[in-house]
Amino acid sequence: MSHEHSARAKRATPIHPALRALAAACMAAASLASGAALAQGSVPGRSVESLLEIARQANPELASMRHEAAAAREKTGSAGALPDPTFRVELMDVTNAGMDASPNLLPSRIGGAKYTVMQMLPWYGKRDAMREVAEADALASASRADSAWLEVAMKIKTAFAQYYLAVENERLTKEVLDLMVRLEGVAQARYSGGLAAQQDAIRAQVEQTTMRTDLVMIEAEKRRLRARLNALVARPVAAPLAEPQALRPLPPPSRLQPADLEERMRGRNPLVAAEAAKARSAGKMAELTRLERYPDFSLGISPTQMRNRISEWEIMLEVNIPLQLGRRRAQERESLAMRDAAGARRDAVELGLQGELGENLVALDASRRTETLAATSLLPQAELTFQSALAGYENGKVDFATLLDAQREIRRARLEKLKAQVEAQMRLAEIERIVGEDL
Repeated sequence: MSHEHSARAKRATPIHPALRALAAACMAAASLASGAALAQGSVPGRSVESLLEIARQANPELASMRHEAAAAREKTGSAGALPDPTFRVELMDVTNAGMDASPNLLPSRIGGAKYTVMQMLPWYGKRDAMREVAEADALASASRADSAWLEVAMKIKTAFAQYYLAVENERLTKEVLDLMVRLEGVAQARYSGGLAAQQDAIRAQVEQTTMRTDLVMIEAEKRRLRARLNALVARPVAAPLAEPQALRPLPPPSRLQPADLEERMRGRNPLVAAEAAKARSAGKMAELTRLERYPDFSLGISPTQMRNRISEWEIMLEVNIPLQLGRRRAQERESLAMRDAAGARRDAVELGLQGELGENLVALDASRRTETLAATSLLPQAELTFQSALAGYENGKVDFATLLDAQREIRRARLEKLKAQVEAQMRLAEIERIVGEDL
């Protein structure tokens, strides 16, 4: 038996370089960069900036919000303006004291004609209050448009990061699949030499089938994300999209201090600005309602025509009398309650955004740490485990299942690192939406 074992070992010697080549190929695959994008030219998708630029110009939701903001701005020009004057004509004695059988409508042929021009003048301060309400509403509308853009940008950044994950996962799976094909060849060679069981080759084939199934699912995920990205940038869902080249660099921790980001959020977040503008509008509406206690005036002038000449002039002053005090007091209480409600909504939005900001900062920090652990600890350990398992399989001390487990650990470690990078990008997109600007 000893002589037979020695003979088999000699026959196994030529396989040794092949196994070493496989190990080198696996290590090289683990150190490859993300790779260049497949699409060239004008096809977007290589970077998230190219998609954001298209969305800024073409997204219909953003266009709708911009038009609404423009309409609200135009209202400020008409708010507070004086109402149109009124003109009235009174024809007197159209039958000339019964001398005419039918009425006459010509002013020069009747007893007289009276022309009246009236202009309504609101109480002092009402027009200014109406103008300030319109300006606050216009600011709120513009802030809603800015908020819509931040929401769309966040969705694009998130979908782009997920698309990057799918592309890199596909590349990683193909690399491992290629490695498994070569490992199957090694297992077949060892089986032919009587150094391994046929089950090793079968396990390698099963592993390949599993990976090909994974590739089908990954390809479906890529198509789904391409359709989502194209829809977000207002392109046909089947339009070509280049594969992402790289993720955006993360800002340094010094730029992610919670106190600093909260201060920037209060000053730049459009949701906070919109609610603040609504609160100002509600306050001005309360002021306008209070001013309804005071009367409005109407001034008029009336020349009277007798035959072919103006015989007399009249000047009129009309004042409305605000006697319905119960109704006005109820309106004032309503406007004050609406003002307080708007202020409470503003505070609630700010508190909610602070909570979201804190959660995303914690998650981003966790993703950074996970990526660091995967890159500096988990992945090197998995590579050493694979090398050891490969050497053990070569010497007949380790079975093929152990080698497969070691290979799976390398793939899992690389995938964990990739997922941590993508998770950090998604959290960064949320933080930028909350802060109101790119970091």
